[in-house]
Amino acid sequence: MGWHLSSYVGYAIRFEDCTSEKTIIKYMTDGILLRESLRESDLDHYSAVIMDEAHERSLNTDVLFGLLREVVSRRSDLKLIVTSATMDSDKFAAFFGNVPIFHIPGRTFPVDILFSKTPQEDYVEAAVKQALQIHLSGMVGDILIFMPGQEDIEVTSDQIVERLEELENAPALAVLPIYSQLPSDLQAKIFQKVGYAIRFEDCTSEKTIIKYMTDGILLRESLRESDLDHYSAVIMDEAHERSLNTDVLFGLLREVVSRRSDLKLIVTSATMDSDKFAAFFGNVPIFHIPGRTFPVDILFSKTPQEDYVEAAVKQALQIHLSGMVGDILIFMPGQEDIEVTSDQIVERLEELENAPALAVLPIYSQLPSDLQAKIFQKAPDGVRKCIVATNIAETSLTVDGIMFVVDSGYCKLKVFNPRIGMDALQVYPISQANANQRAGRAGRTGPGQCYRLYTQSAFKNEMLTTTIPEIQRTNLANVVLLLKSLGVQDLLLFHFMDPPPEDNMLNSMYQLWILGALDNTGALTPTGRLMVEFPLDPALSKMLIVSCDMGCSADILIIVSMLSVPTIFYRPKGREEESDQVREKFAVPESDHLTYLNVYLQWKNNNYSSIWCNEHFIHTKAMRKVREVRAQLKDIMVQQKMNLISCGSDWDVIRKCICAAYFHQAAKLKGIGEYVNVRTGMPCHLHPTSSLFGMGYTPDYITYHELVMTTKEYMQCVTAVDGEWLAELGPMFYSIKHAGKSRQENRRRAKEEISNMEEEMSLAEQQLRARREEQEKRNTLGSSRSVKICTPGRREDVPMTPKRTPARFGL
Repeated sequence: MGWHLSSYVGYAIRFEDCTSEKTIIKYMTDGILLRESLRESDLDHYSAVIMDEAHERSLNTDVLFGLLREVVSRRSDLKLIVTSATMDSDKFAAFFGNVPIFHIPGRTFPVDILFSKTPQEDYVEAAVKQALQIHLSGMVGDILIFMPGQEDIEVTSDQIVERLEELENAPALAVLPIYSQLPSDLQAKIFQKVGYAIRFEDCTSEKTIIKYMTDGILLRESLRESDLDHYSAVIMDEAHERSLNTDVLFGLLREVVSRRSDLKLIVTSATMDSDKFAAFFGNVPIFHIPGRTFPVDILFSKTPQEDYVEAAVKQALQIHLSGMVGDILIFMPGQEDIEVTSDQIVERLEELENAPALAVLPIYSQLPSDLQAKIFQKAPDGVRKCIVATNIAETSLTVDGIMFVVDSGYCKLKVFNPRIGMDALQVYPISQANANQRAGRAGRTGPGQCYRLYTQSAFKNEMLTTTIPEIQRTNLANVVLLLKSLGVQDLLLFHFMDPPPEDNMLNSMYQLWILGALDNTGALTPTGRLMVEFPLDPALSKMLIVSCDMGCSADILIIVSMLSVPTIFYRPKGREEESDQVREKFAVPESDHLTYLNVYLQWKNNNYSSIWCNEHFIHTKAMRKVREVRAQLKDIMVQQKMNLISCGSDWDVIRKCICAAYFHQAAKLKGIGEYVNVRTGMPCHLHPTSSLFGMGYTPDYITYHELVMTTKEYMQCVTAVDGEWLAELGPMFYSIKHAGKSRQENRRRAKEEISNMEEEMSLAEQQLRARREEQEKRNTLGSSRSVKICTPGRREDVPMTPKRTPARFGL
């Protein structure tokens, strides 16, 4: 051809136009043509319009048919061709005025159509069987399976892969799931450049230039690349939340920016203490960017409220019955308060005659995802939404249409007590920063109002300015292990924005020493290095490592995966007893861990069916996540050359393996259903949801994951163990009394251990001294570049303007 094809043929899609003045053939979506008809009602630029795939009858296409019918009646020169392989041609011809129909024979090959002889109960299972049957028959050609939605596609893909893995010498099959809400070409372009990474899921490629990730992922990336050389800019959003990982990252990034002058670090938040953050990073500049929110009227309670649930219900009904337009968002501390509030609003409304309709929608983490999604759906005309939520709706979720916020002034916080090793999950007043975030929710889509169920005096004088950072109120075992692997020798000298209590830090180091991750001198052991590879709690990592030696790694892998997702069981409102009875069918009376293993194996035996999950009150999405987590952990185990072995039906081995990781959290039977911690004497109770609760079998010794204080000191995730296992696996705490052995022998052994430990300590001190001297030498020989902190806007005593801009700001 004498001309370039690209200059004469172009295309237009939403937000992208690849055409020029020379274009004579233009491909476009129906939406683009519809918008062009707004500017040019007779489409004068076009001499012919071809509408393909007319049988799909999308919304835009149907509107276009109506418009084009008018255009062709006005323009006799316009040619309109409507094409499809399967449309009702007579109906279309009649619509456009009995126009001619042309039947053009296709170039397809003959297709044999085979129907099922009987109706299929489970179309996913039927599709999997049919696909495998075709594949294993040896016939040549690829297979295309049609499914209704993403969920079914994922289940079908997974089942085909798993069934093939179970077959020996099965021919290779590449399963490619395709589902998209975006056009495939647009999606491909976007996801080449923009990706995301969360725990157990990475959607990035070599072409990715913008990467969204959680703070935990960035923290793990800093293990492999201490200076984050792959990144030229890091943006830390919602900094005021001060999660555990975020606080550790601040300390690490402070060191990174001092070493890398080219790295840009931007810390953002609507309600953070900006002066404190600026000082921490070396008096860096602060930029105040005005938000795009609408004004919000803040109304305080005149008197303190005794019952915040009752006050919230009254306030919500008052707003609803006032006739003002807009949805309502109520903040409550936890699930119980949310359910009570929702019920009371519905009951009070039913008592009123001719009350306007109100859709009350609760949202909390234990709620099934399909019910959580209801808050985002548009309510029918004339129906107001009332969302009752935990502090998840403060920043993580944004719901359009919220004009009224009712703030109870409370939230639930987990606070760790290192002396007794117990988490207390209790209701605390929120901070001023939290209150401002909550108020801001009312001004997202229009001017709003925030009703605070506490007095202005309480807000100013009783509430903290910001929430206590998580790092000061949580178990730090994971953080200590991470920092040790990064080469931080003295943890008490690490730059934390708000240093955690020394007790917390020392207790966490003690826990890691118990698990064998640290040696007697506080240095990382080979076991500790292996534990860092897993994105898990240190005790769970230890359990996986020990399971390889005990020959039950495949079973422990499933248990760890089950414990790495939110709760799998749910109790729907009004069907609590029924769901509890179904749950009891899975219970293994010796162990909650084995109950989880039993659930997974039963699900696997039922072909990973979502119908089976719904019948047994199990979250389908949580179980799917378990499979993903298991696959990721399995990959890490293969990389670390750890064997995958199942112990079969000998589940006592699994209990012993669990004991090897949790022997430091053991309890012994004291009374009927009451236990005390073997080391501290702390009273511990079985939780009503535990498999051991009310089973009539109360073992003498048990281990548990954690102790949480709610209404009582409840143990989470309990397993029965033998007393002898505790002495064997935790000799630093437990021993078996032998009648033959004298006290003198025990004393002699203790003295030997102390002298060995003193020798180790003196050797470690020598190594530390040598390392310090080497570091000092390096510093003196190193760069002579000034470490002075330069800040824009600050006047310096210099005689004249410097010839060039300072190399960098901050540290």
